[in-house]
Amino acid sequence: MQRPRKGIEMNLAIIKYNAGNIQSVSFALERLGVSFKITDNPEEIRNADKVIFPGVGEASTTMSYLKDKKLDQVITNLKQPVLGICLGMQLMCRHSEENNTNCLGIFDESVKQFIPKGDMKVPHMGWNNLKLTNSWLDPAIENQFAYFVHSYYVPENQYTSAVTEYITPFSAAMHKNNFYAVQFHPEKSAQAGELVLKSFLKI
Repeated sequence: MQRPRKGIEMNLAIIKYNAGNIQSVSFALERLGVSFKITDNPEEIRNADKVIFPGVGEASTTMSYLKDKKLDQVITNLKQPVLGICLGMQLMCRHSEENNTNCLGIFDESVKQFIPKGDMKVPHMGWNNLKLTNSWLDPAIENQFAYFVHSYYVPENQYTSAVTEYITPFSAAMHKNNFYAVQFHPEKSAQAGELVLKSFLKI
């Protein structure tokens, strides 16, 4: 079991599973001086003040892993603030077109696959700007650029907190009850990413 990192005292858990960006999320939190624990222990996750659900990977294999570890049940029943990142956000939805995968169902939305259009290729990779809606995010993030890498997206919906356009407008951030999510990578998004993490940590 990993010891909490030194820094600002906060009982923050990063969910440990087969996600590719846990290390970069860790570095981003360390830069902010925030203490955290990387864990797949259900009790440690339930007892955390805040939880980050990161993700880089493929939907169906990741959901299978979560189910095998019973982490799907843990995540959906959390009552504290939870932040999903990239695949973490997509897995919070009801269904993904990626290998026809049933997901966690926190957001009653379906994840769609980008269809290339003209010179707009898939995946959507690189910097793109953010347009805030009725948002939990710091207003200073409006029109700032964040870093995206994804082939699937969540259409605009009732839970959308920020919008970005690539081929089609899509949800760059969402919020429902205690669940918050971003499609982009705050840990790789410089000033905008730092503002996102600070917004979540202040909740």
